[in-house]
Amino acid sequence: MFKKIGTSLVAAGCLYAGAAQAHFQMVYTPDLLLDRGGKITLKAPFTHPAASGHVMSAEQPEAFYQIRKGKKTDLLPALKPINWTSAENTGPAYEADVRLRGLGDNIFVYKSAPYMEEAEDIYIQQITKTIVNVGSLPTQWNEEFGLKAEIVPLTKPYAIYEGGTFTGVVKSEGNPVPFAEIEVEYINYEPDLANNKFSATPAITPPAEAFITMTIYADANGTFTFGIPKAGQWGFCALGVGPEKEHKGKELSQDAVIWVQAHPVE
Repeated sequence: MFKKIGTSLVAAGCLYAGAAQAHFQMVYTPDLLLDRGGKITLKAPFTHPAASGHVMSAEQPEAFYQIRKGKKTDLLPALKPINWTSAENTGPAYEADVRLRGLGDNIFVYKSAPYMEEAEDIYIQQITKTIVNVGSLPTQWNEEFGLKAEIVPLTKPYAIYEGGTFTGVVKSEGNPVPFAEIEVEYINYEPDLANNKFSATPAITPPAEAFITMTIYADANGTFTFGIPKAGQWGFCALGVGPEKEHKGKELSQDAVIWVQAHPVE
C-alpha cells in the first residue's frame, strides 16, 4: 500500500497542504513492549501526527494516571510543561518520567482539558490510553475502566505484526457505542524525544490525501477491526462518543483515543 520515500520536508509539506488532519492527543514512548522495566519518558503533545501538523495550545490535563495490576497511581504531579515542534509550529505540551516496576501491563490514561477548536467552533476533549507492557506478560491490557469515552482493545495493542489487524470496542461509560466514527492516523514523523519535535523526514508517503487521516466505523456492537499495513505506532480516535456534549455553552466532542504498535516481520 505504501512505499518508502526519502523526500525533503518541503516536498512533504506540499503533499499535506490540502489534507484534512485529525486531532490526536499523543501519550508517546517509542516502545510499547519492553523486555524489562525502568524509567521511561512519556511525551504528550496534542497534534496531527500523520502530517507533522499544527500543535494545539493544550492546557494541563484534567487527569493523568497509571493503572498496574489494579493499582491506580496519579501522575499529574509528575507532569512537566514542554514545547513541541512540528513542521507547522511550536506549541505547548507535557512530559512525564515514569518508572516501570515488575512485569505486566501499564495502562496510562490521559484526560485532556477541553480545547477550543476555533475553525469548527467546538471544544474537543480526548481521553487517551497508551498501554506499555514489560516482559511480554499480559495482565490488564483488555480490561475496560468505565471511562466516559474508551476504546477497549480486543487485540494486544503492543503485540501486533506489521500486516496484522487491531480490533477494539468503542464504549461510553461501559456501554458499547454503535456505529461510532473512528479516525485513524499513523505516526509518520518519528518523534525526537531529546529535542521535543517531529523528525523532518516522513517514514511513508500515502498514495492520496485520503490516506493521511482514514475514517472507519464500528459495527452495531461498537466493534471495529483495522488492518495495519506498516510497522510503527497508530492512533485510533472515536469521535464524540462520551456523554458530555457541551462545554461553556458550546458543542463538546468527547473522544476516545488509543495507541497501538505494530512490529516488523523479520
